[in-house]
Amino acid sequence: MINDEKEEAPKKISIIKLEFMQAEDSQIPNLLKKFETDERSGVVTICNQYRNKIAAKQNELERLAVMKEYETKYNEYQYICGIDEVGRGPFAGPVIACAVILPKDCNILYINDSKQLSEKKREELYDEIISSAVAFGIGSVPPDQIDEMNILQATYEAMRKAISNLSIKPDILLNDAVTIPGVEIKQVPIIKGDAKSISIAAASIVAKVTRDRLMVAYDKIFPGYDLASNKGYGSPKHIEAIKKLGLTPIHRKSFVKNFM
Repeated sequence: MINDEKEEAPKKISIIKLEFMQAEDSQIPNLLKKFETDERSGVVTICNQYRNKIAAKQNELERLAVMKEYETKYNEYQYICGIDEVGRGPFAGPVIACAVILPKDCNILYINDSKQLSEKKREELYDEIISSAVAFGIGSVPPDQIDEMNILQATYEAMRKAISNLSIKPDILLNDAVTIPGVEIKQVPIIKGDAKSISIAAASIVAKVTRDRLMVAYDKIFPGYDLASNKGYGSPKHIEAIKKLGLTPIHRKSFVKNFM
């Protein structure tokens, strides 16, 4: 007797790839199980890629859990605020601080010390942080005030401004290394906090992107100093421009007096 039933043809690899691409993260394990016996090299490659993605995401979630050590420790406080600054060392531009209150269940992947991230990743995370944050505030102190009060006091002032610009008063502050004078809210200074606290790391990203965007805008106003690239730091090209073109209104005179 002849069997008229035809064996079902295997799915095209392009269709299987599309299934994976369109699947939610929670559906990937089922897809991997579904195609685990398919020995075609293209399918094996796709499955391996998604297994690696699952493993990488799990590793990232575990890293984030470690970065929530202080948020977990002080979990009894409703509004935990991370604070960080950027721009203490440049020859030009303001010092900028950011204060960020993240939701307790925040799981934005790849938040880290802004210095450990590429410019592209900082820009992506900036948008995620701003849209997810319970509240955030920016504080800025311009170059002339930095010259008047010195950079440490200017940094403290930028941080105080960032806190005051929050729409919600925080219950506790997680600070990157410092204790801010003149602030009555409970403070926890954490050495290298931007690598140890998700809240401080988020603040470092927002502060960095905010200042970098400002320096790019200043580059159009004061061409010749390469501000879009050096962000006001003392690169050789920037120092040469100061010697050749002189100072702009955004230069910190106390920082560059040795080059004049």
